[in-house]
Amino acid sequence: MTDLELEPPAAAVLFGDRIDLARRFTRNLAEQGEERGLIGPLELPRLWSRHILNCAIVAPLLRPGVVGDVGSGAGLPGLVLAIARPDVSFVLIEPMERRIAWLNEQVVELGLTNVRVVRDRAEDVRLSEPLDQVTARAVSAFRKLLPLTAPLLRDGGELVLMKGAGAPAEVEAAGKEIRKYAVHDIEVLELGEGLLSETTRVIRATVR
Repeated sequence: MTDLELEPPAAAVLFGDRIDLARRFTRNLAEQGEERGLIGPLELPRLWSRHILNCAIVAPLLRPGVVGDVGSGAGLPGLVLAIARPDVSFVLIEPMERRIAWLNEQVVELGLTNVRVVRDRAEDVRLSEPLDQVTARAVSAFRKLLPLTAPLLRDGGELVLMKGAGAPAEVEAAGKEIRKYAVHDIEVLELGEGLLSETTRVIRATVR
């Protein structure tokens, strides 16, 4: 793992007494991620800063309750947030079998009692109770995400969607979907300035 990025000082700040779990997950992802098709071959030198901390900075936006992670993939952000916020329950929604296997393995190995993994597509999943918040990272444009995420939320539930620099333009382009799904109080947040080497952008909004 000589190519693995050294742990940035911000990691201990963001994870606190959960830092050892974060280290174990990062190490597991570094050792198995490329082989299992979870991360690309060039990601090890920026695994902490671009992926782990990029997700962890979102943790303070979550409220105690049930949070769904749509298209959880490698567990970014779902597993990272579950490590950082043991007081929140998470439902990781992922359709691909090999990713489901990885997620379940990590839940067991890390002893994450606040995580449930569901194999399904977001548009097909049927949950016993609506979610309090929904997150997603690098899944699709905001206008395409709304039909996948908004129906999973309770009335007054919240979207916390991780985005790139084009987040404001994505909101502008989603007018039709915003009206259809009764999305309001939309804001684009930039997180981690002064703490992370790359800030994280989030679209936060309330549904119905």
